[in-house]
Amino acid sequence: MRDFVWNYFARTGDVDAYMLYKEMNGRDDAESLESNMEQVPDETAE
Repeated sequence: MRDFVWNYFARTGDVDAYMLYKEMNGRDDAESLESNMEQVPDETAE
């Protein structure tokens, strides 16, 4: 879906498509960060 939105933006220059693309990336980045945080062991717990 992200590729479709990017290609639509690239062809049309539609700012709303770009904003949607950025929003979709932001969600993915937040989800990746969240999953990475779950995988990092807590070194303060002893």
